[in-house]
Amino acid sequence: MVTGIKNTVRKNLTSDDSLILGIDGGGTKCKAVLMSPDNVVLGEGTAGPGNPVYGLEQAKESIKSSAIMALQQAGMSPRELVNITLGVGLAGVNLPKHYDNIMNWQHPFKQIFLATDLLIASLGAHDGGDGAVIVSGTGSCGFSYVNQKSTILGGHGFPQGDKGSGAWFGLKAAELVLLSLDGFAKPTQLAEIMLAQLNLKNSAELTEKVAGKPASFFAQLANCVFVAADAKDELALSIVKEGADYINTMAEKLMNTHPPRMSLIGGLGRSLFPHLGRRVQHTLSAPLSSPEVGAVYFARQNINGFIPEKLVSIVT
Repeated sequence: MVTGIKNTVRKNLTSDDSLILGIDGGGTKCKAVLMSPDNVVLGEGTAGPGNPVYGLEQAKESIKSSAIMALQQAGMSPRELVNITLGVGLAGVNLPKHYDNIMNWQHPFKQIFLATDLLIASLGAHDGGDGAVIVSGTGSCGFSYVNQKSTILGGHGFPQGDKGSGAWFGLKAAELVLLSLDGFAKPTQLAEIMLAQLNLKNSAELTEKVAGKPASFFAQLANCVFVAADAKDELALSIVKEGADYINTMAEKLMNTHPPRMSLIGGLGRSLFPHLGRRVQHTLSAPLSSPEVGAVYFARQNINGFIPEKLVSIVT
């Protein structure tokens, strides 16, 4: 949900109102917000995964679907897309191949200003200003933008990276549960919790269930780890400690860039926070607005001639 912004719905709007759509496309879902020039939220929409790394066509469809939902909630026709400016931040476009794929998209909008999901997350968290964010959602990454200089930590993708993310926690849990069920690790309550959540009975069924699954699937298993950890399960606690230690180290490195503010964002943030070091906890500030609002800020900055990162607009 959008935070820190006035929220209302105005009916019978047209694109003459100088509206901007902001979109945050991640590995699990794509969220859109339609905002007026005076920061009133007019409509919101949520669709499927928006990370082009895991499927370009799916990402494009999710962007379009979430945008249409936001327009319809505001009482506008989907035909208005052709008159709407879009600010969009996507996971994966830090990689040239995926950035180029989106840049070459024959999209239905008036124009698109494309950024990384990290930049729009930071702009949203800090009301368009300098700062740093630690993202722990389906994936994980650290990002700082201070005095027009960007610093990125992690963000290498799943399964080779994204430590401390929902997908990482879910994968580690599945690995240790299988070891436990096969007698190579001590019995763990984590196994009972995971099998119950997936409605499975044994290791063979679990093996079949998780084989070849994407990051979004494993991210849904992350809650099993924290439920078991709250029950003092040793294996679950070991996973939480390893993930939290990584996020702690990331936070310390980001502090070295001297951001005026730093926020922990993403679906796993609330679960992770109690396990972080005291210094890191005291440094973190609540995000002021959501990443999709940050995408609106990014579009406005580009329209006004200030481009905070080497990213290009698409105009058709």
